[in-house]
Amino acid sequence: MSGDLVLYSVVFLLGVFISSVSQVLLKKSAMRTYESPIREYCNPLVIGAYAIFVLATFATIIAYKVVPLSFGPILEATSYIYVTLFGVFIFKEKMSARKVGALCLIISGIIVYSLSI
Repeated sequence: MSGDLVLYSVVFLLGVFISSVSQVLLKKSAMRTYESPIREYCNPLVIGAYAIFVLATFATIIAYKVVPLSFGPILEATSYIYVTLFGVFIFKEKMSARKVGALCLIISGIIVYSLSI
């Protein structure tokens, strides 16, 4: 892999990571009760989450200058890992054997594809 590809892949992964963080913010907001529908959608968590989504989109756009289109979905698949880890550590969700197996398949696929580049 060339140096540029590694750098832009890291930018892509950063965008995927911050997108996962924004999903956590949206879930935190959804777990609260609000006195009106307007406050449900116009609160700091929701607005911040969508601002982070915009940053993630720009990171992805920048990364696709160098990252091949065929490699993008592989990098995007890392979001399943981030979201699962956030669920376990932040929301205290339980990990079932099925979830562990699914994550192992995702990680295996990422590794196999990465080795073929």
